[in-house]
Amino acid sequence: MAGEAKARRLPRAVRERQMVDAAVRCFARSGYQAASMDEIAELAGVSKPLVYLYLGSKEELFTTVIRREAGALLRAVAAGVGGDGVPPDERLWSGLLAFFTYAAEHQDSWVVLSRQARTHGEPFAGEAARMREEIVGFVAGLIGEAAGEAEVALGGRDVEALAQALVGSAESLAGWANETSGVTAKEAAETLMNFAWAGLGNLMKSERWSPR
Repeated sequence: MAGEAKARRLPRAVRERQMVDAAVRCFARSGYQAASMDEIAELAGVSKPLVYLYLGSKEELFTTVIRREAGALLRAVAAGVGGDGVPPDERLWSGLLAFFTYAAEHQDSWVVLSRQARTHGEPFAGEAARMREEIVGFVAGLIGEAAGEAEVALGGRDVEALAQALVGSAESLAGWANETSGVTAKEAAETLMNFAWAGLGNLMKSERWSPR
């Protein structure tokens, strides 16, 4: 009884964070459909009615999870990319390293964002799409900066296409790295940086590949 009284005295923000943390684990490991509010409540150490009272329905809770985890990932990437005054290749490297590090250190979160959110329709897929487009925007900005420094004319459509391709590769590689023993976030970031920047480097020299 004393433990329950102590739990009730926790600030609401702390209790909500515990519930959302528990929900991230449950949704990642069981999937949205199979995860139950009973399981989430038990993992959080609270009653199921309290989960409903604080966070609403299962759909509302899943939306809250996606928004929180997407926001955390975006903040990590933005902090990694940093501000102006750093060469675009170094900013891209730092952003990629931040992305892969976050995915490796928060694997349940990454599963929710990269798999669960995208496979259960709206409004979940829309939340995941907004996160992805913001990351694409970061990358497109860096590619545009690199083109500007190299005095290479790249159209907006080309920049967008390259950014989409790079982000798609990063997403796929992050999933593979997390499931492959011994692959570190730094190694994954280096792999993609070498693959991407070598090609971008040639593009910045106006060396384009074309079919024979």
